[in-house]
Amino acid sequence: MRRIHILLGVQSLLAIFVSFNRLTDWFNGYVLPNEFLRWVDLNNVIVALVSMVAGYLLKKTLEYNSPAREGLAHTAWNLVFIIGIFISAVSYGFHELGNYLHFRFCLEDTTSDLCRIVIFNDDEFSHWLFFAGFIMVNAAILLIQNIFPHQGEVKGGDIALLLLNSLFLGLGVMANLGFETIGLDLYIVGLLAIIAAVLL
Repeated sequence: MRRIHILLGVQSLLAIFVSFNRLTDWFNGYVLPNEFLRWVDLNNVIVALVSMVAGYLLKKTLEYNSPAREGLAHTAWNLVFIIGIFISAVSYGFHELGNYLHFRFCLEDTTSDLCRIVIFNDDEFSHWLFFAGFIMVNAAILLIQNIFPHQGEVKGGDIALLLLNSLFLGLGVMANLGFETIGLDLYIVGLLAIIAAVLL
């Protein structure tokens, strides 16, 4: 449980950092003199990488030697996890560059061919990819945990730490989504919460 708490804590810290990254002006400067990207955009890519590494380590922590290991269900959910990571990475590639170009060059120009493409990649296509990858990665972890149920005792302190972690993660989600127009974001989080509740 200690490793699980640490890895979930990493995800919560990342959610809090993303809130500061997105909602403050601290990281609006350019990464290099050629102004190819802002720090806010590069930070999001780094956060995504760290989040996926933590997710992978969490998945590996949940898996243990049993007849289910390398069985059909385990292999299938591992493939879903890997594909989800790939789709998530592609979504960040589209989104961070698209977001930077959108806010730098296309806030006023929404009708030229170039800006319409940039805005679509920023606001639509990258989000669809992100939601697909997010669902796949998180659903795979939930269902792998279902294949490999926790064998040790879950103590009151463990439950308290899980609740505390979920509070910080929830605050990070609220800070990022609570003050803007919600699209599919809330429904995606709700869907995963329903999957978790059903499995529980």
